[in-house]
Parts: sequence; C-alpha cells; structure tokens
Amino acid sequence: MVKDSLHYSPMVSTLGSSIQAASVVSPNQSLHPLTSRTNSQGHLEIGGCDVVELVQRFGSPLYILDEWTLRRACQLYRDTLAQCYRGRSQVLYATKAWNCLAICALALQEGLGLDVASGGELYTALQAGAKGEHLYLHGNAKSVDELKMALEVGCTLVADSLFELEQLAVLATSAQSARLLLRVNPGIDVHTHEYIRTGQTDSKFGIGRFQLPEVFEFLGRHPQLQCVGLHAHIGSQIFDLQGHRDLVGVLAQIWQQGLDEGLPLQELNVGGGLGIRYVESDDPPSIPAWVETVATAVEQEFAGAGIPLPKLLCEPGRSLIGPAAVTAYTLGGQKRIPASEDLPEGRLYITIDGGMSDNPRPITYQARYTALLANRPQAEPTQVVTVAGKHCESGDLLLKDIRLPDPVAGEILVVLATGAYNCSMASNYNRFPRPAAVLVAEGQAQLILQRETYADLIRQDLLPERLLC
Repeated sequence: MVKDSLHYSPMVSTLGSSIQAASVVSPNQSLHPLTSRTNSQGHLEIGGCDVVELVQRFGSPLYILDEWTLRRACQLYRDTLAQCYRGRSQVLYATKAWNCLAICALALQEGLGLDVASGGELYTALQAGAKGEHLYLHGNAKSVDELKMALEVGCTLVADSLFELEQLAVLATSAQSARLLLRVNPGIDVHTHEYIRTGQTDSKFGIGRFQLPEVFEFLGRHPQLQCVGLHAHIGSQIFDLQGHRDLVGVLAQIWQQGLDEGLPLQELNVGGGLGIRYVESDDPPSIPAWVETVATAVEQEFAGAGIPLPKLLCEPGRSLIGPAAVTAYTLGGQKRIPASEDLPEGRLYITIDGGMSDNPRPITYQARYTALLANRPQAEPTQVVTVAGKHCESGDLLLKDIRLPDPVAGEILVVLATGAYNCSMASNYNRFPRPAAVLVAEGQAQLILQRETYADLIRQDLLPERLLC
C-alpha cells in the first residue's frame, strides 16, 4: 500500500481491539484514540461507537472525545509522578486546551487539579465541582474582578508581574490573604512555533530574572501575599526533553534565592508542554519519559544543593486531551484545478462542512493533521487532495495535499488528534454555529456540548428601535 507518511493513516483491524492492549500505549504517541478500531460494518469505531452513526445522530462537524484515552493519559501522569518522585506531587490539567464542565469534572475525578487562565475558565471549573484548593489561576493580564474572584474562592494565583502583585497587595488582607506562585521567565528558548514558545527572554509571560530582587523585596513588605512557590513554562508541543532539564536547573537557583530572602517556598510548578503525535513523522517522548525526566532533574538539582524537595506540580494540557478527540466532517463537492506551469500536478479540492471556525490551528500555526474516512478507514489512499473549509478565507485549508481514498460526497472525514485547542479556540466566524461534542465510552455516546443554533448567534445582539424597518 502506498501512503503519505505525513498525513494519511489507514486503520488496521488490530488497532484498539481491546482496552487492555491499548493501556500499554502512551496516548500522546498514538495518532488515534486508544479505543479506535474498524468494526464489523467496516466503519471507524471509537469508544465502542460507530463514527458514521454518531454523525447521523448528532450531525457534523462533531467533536468526538474518547473517555478511555483521556483517563489513561491522566492516570499515566498521576501515577508515574507518584511512583518516581520521592516528594509530594500534584498534576494539574491545563484547561485552556479544552475547558468545559464534563472535562473538568473528569479530570477532578482522576485526582487532578485544574489550571485555569481566565475568570470564565475559573467559573466553569467551579461549576464542575472544583474547590479553591484544586485551582491555580494563570494569566499575564488578570483583571481586578478576576483577582477578586480568585481570592474569594481561595484558589492559588500564579502571579505574572510586579504590577499584579501591587494590585493583590491592595486587594488581599490578613483575613483573606493571597496564596500565590511567582511565574518566572527562565530565559529558555525551545524549537517550536514562535506563537507557542513562552520561556524565552523576550516574552509577554513571567517575571524576568533581572526583576526578581525587586519582587522579593516587595513580597517581604507585604505579608498578606503568601508566596508559596515558583512556576515556569517554556512552551508547547515540545519533543526535546533537554529544555525541561535546563528549566529545573534555573528554577533551583531562583528557589535558593527566594529562600535566602525568607520566602516560604513549598511548591515548584514546572509547567507542561509535552508534544503529541499529529502526523506519522512526529516522535514525541512518552508521558512516563517526560515525567521521569522532570522528577529526576528536580531530585538531582535540589538534593545537590542541599534543599528539601518541593511539592512538584506539572500542568499538561495538549498531551492529556489532544489525542483523545477527533473531529468528524461530512464531505461535500469537489473542484479540480488543471495542471499548469505553476502547478504541474494540478490540485483537487474537496470541501467539508466546517473549517477554521472549528479548527483555527492550520490557518494560525500552519498545523498539520492526519485524516481518514470513517466509512472505509482501511481503504487504500488513491488521491492527493486538499481539504477546503467553507469559510470566506483563502487560507481556510484544513489539510493541504494529503493522500486519501477517492473521496465521495456524503462520506465522513475524520481528522485525528483534535482535542487540544480546537474547541476552545472555536469561533462564530461567518456566523457559523459551533459544533456539538460527544463523550464516548463502552458503546455509549453522551452530549457534553450542544450544537449552537442560529438563534444562539443573535442571542446577545441588540437592535435599536430607530433601525427597525
């Protein structure tokens, strides 16, 4: 069989044939949700549910989230960290990857805390059952209302600047002190897309090392600000483990400086950033390998400096939720561009009923994905096609020059590994209603997000009387 090693992934009958077999796989290294298989109808099945039937029932585009894959990733982070780190530890789910009631509740059920990045994410987490002690609020420009909300519910604040500390010093009191971590900028650059690098010196995030003496002095004068730890994050979709080793070395130095200044440091949050497999050529480290690297580095750096081990926190997002979900689209018409001097092989466009409003990552980050046809996932790829979204943007191309079986209008195209940032970054561009999402497990599918309607699109609109016809 000839296939495009970058983009096309035919299903094999043994893939996901049992949850027991799937449990040995690190989800972030798999192109497919762990329960994926080809069923007796010859269709793609996820979580025991036929994807073609799911689209018939719930419509498309449709986000499909495999509960087992998400739980397995949570368990790998949680259990590996507990087993290989000698101190206390806690895994936090970075909810910005996909924040909704069901996913927050599932993460809490697996013993994870929640990293939230706005008042809206904080509110959602609270409505899902989270308590203040489960929550860490991030953000480089938190509003006063968000700071007040965090103080009222008792969550930990990840302070991003001296300006924020000055605001907190006014808002916090001895009766309602602010529990916080300092987000420091470690000055570490990693090889990933410039928009998802966060630890380099020239970044909007974090307190630079040059400013730390001033920050430490300020904290010493404001006892209502309880700085209990440090936080740093170097970026996203990272495959190289060396950056995280380097990060721990920098944080250990800053930790010692903080102790020398009298800060009651207890928690070290090393962020997240582990990458996932979007295409065949991607080769990310496994979740256990990432956790073991970080835990070993912390033990070596802190023990070597004679410092008691901190409580170790990490906050994965993409590597938890990304591989667990797919997006299903219905194929529409085709358009063939004939060969020319500028385009020697021509181009075949196929259309889908979604695009950049449900997945803005290709047009934003030039992100690549793997796709297959749910109706015949084992069919040989025979065509080079470009999958075009339906939005009024020339750049709305979901998959460019990929190999697929000869596409037929009405069939279901499934794009893999779409759990991270697709739904959370979705928009109503061109006034498209956002898709529904279903959670699948053991042959059952439950709605976790209802499909928006046209009425939803104008719910917040106001029409002044003078404009009425």
